[in-house]
Amino acid sequence: MKDGDVSLILMNVTFNDTGTYECRVKTGNHHKKRANLGGDPISIITLRVFPPYQKVITAEPGQNAALTCRAPNNNSSITGVEWSRADLGDEYVLLYRDGRFDPEIQHPSYKNRVDLQDRQMKDGDVSLILNDVTINDAGAYECRVKTGTNIRKRANLDGDPISIITLRVDPPGRPEDGSVGLIVGLSVTAVLLVAAVVGFLVYKKHKQQQSQDSYQPPVEL
Repeated sequence: MKDGDVSLILMNVTFNDTGTYECRVKTGNHHKKRANLGGDPISIITLRVFPPYQKVITAEPGQNAALTCRAPNNNSSITGVEWSRADLGDEYVLLYRDGRFDPEIQHPSYKNRVDLQDRQMKDGDVSLILNDVTINDAGAYECRVKTGTNIRKRANLDGDPISIITLRVDPPGRPEDGSVGLIVGLSVTAVLLVAAVVGFLVYKKHKQQQSQDSYQPPVEL
C-alpha cells in the first residue's frame, strides 16, 4: 500500500460482478471489526460489465449460419444455454437445460433448424448453427449461459448476454455497394461507346451523300 494505494484488482470478471464498490480505510490503531471502518467511503466505483463483442454476420436465404458464442474462461461446467431474440417474446431460438434441449417453449420457426455447434460444449463453445436461413431470421441474437448447479427456470438465465450476434439476410445475388458503382460505371461507358459508334456511322453516311450530290458526270464529246 505504498503512497496509500489500496486499489482493488478484480480478476476473471463476470456479469455478476456488476455493481457499486465502496472503499474505506482505517489509519492509526489496529481494528478488528468492520464497525471501526464506518463512515463515508473514500472512493466509490461503479463497475459495468458488457458483452465481449457484438458481431454482425451476413447470410443468404438457404445458407447455414454459425453464430459464435463462448462461455467465459472456457468453463466446462455449463448447465444451461439460451439463445434468444428480444422480438420473440417468451419463446426461444434454442434452450438447453438439465442435460437436454427443451423444445416446449421454442419458437416454431426454429424447430428442427437449430443446434449447438458442439453438443459437448468443449472449451465453453456454445455457438449456434442455424440451418436453411430465411429472410425472417434477420435480427439480433443473444447468448446466455448458466454454470454450476442445474437450472429449472428461465429466471436463472436472466441478465446481460455474453454475446450478441446480429444476423443480416440479403437476397441472393444482391450486389454490394461497390458492385453497384461498378455496374453503373460500366453501363455509362457502354452507352457512350454506342453513341460514338452511331455518330460515326451517321457522319460517314452524310459525307457519302454529299459526295454523291456534288458528282458531275463528264461531258460527252
